[in-house]
Amino acid sequence: MNHERNLLHAQRHIRALALATECAELGARIRTMQLLTGLSPSQLQHLFRHPLSGPRRGRHPDSREWYHTANLLCRTEASIVVVLFRRLAARGIDPPNALIAAYRHYAAACKTAPRITFDRAFDLVAHTTGRWFVTGRSFSVFTCPECQSEYLTSLSLAPMTNHECPFCKLLKRYTKDPRIQASYPVRPLPCVAQMLWIRSLWYEPVGNQPVANSS
Repeated sequence: MNHERNLLHAQRHIRALALATECAELGARIRTMQLLTGLSPSQLQHLFRHPLSGPRRGRHPDSREWYHTANLLCRTEASIVVVLFRRLAARGIDPPNALIAAYRHYAAACKTAPRITFDRAFDLVAHTTGRWFVTGRSFSVFTCPECQSEYLTSLSLAPMTNHECPFCKLLKRYTKDPRIQASYPVRPLPCVAQMLWIRSLWYEPVGNQPVANSS
């Protein structure tokens, strides 16, 4: 019994260390790593004490007021991170790993440097879900009735229009704002002739209906 208990404890500790390493790779502060992994600050400081690769320093972000004064691009990307987390968590992925996976996906999709740090993403998710260090939720996710995008908004709001939707605002300003254009460049459409050629490799007309090429 003691052997099994010790083995289980060792396995949990190894998973916590692996999780802390992933958080450190994403630039997490000690406090964020502590809350996500359950490891003590002294353990984490000992593991990540190297001055060139250690965790970020400074005040930990508090998103409750920040979100309402942040610029449009920051609010848009904050919404993307939280919605990605919610979708992964809904599939049964545990919250720490869902957060890491969501942030990695978000950062990889950014054409410029991510505007949302991992610590900020952690704080946003915490205040949206009411977990970790938060006892009550401050944010909720709302679906825009116009563009159907999910976006972050105050828990006290229940918007009836797209007035608060950052994605609608982004689209409206796109042609006039070089910063938005640089962050979300237009992808060139594929050549029509090339698409028809690719289609002809897989389909050949039989009567009025295309059928799959069996060769």
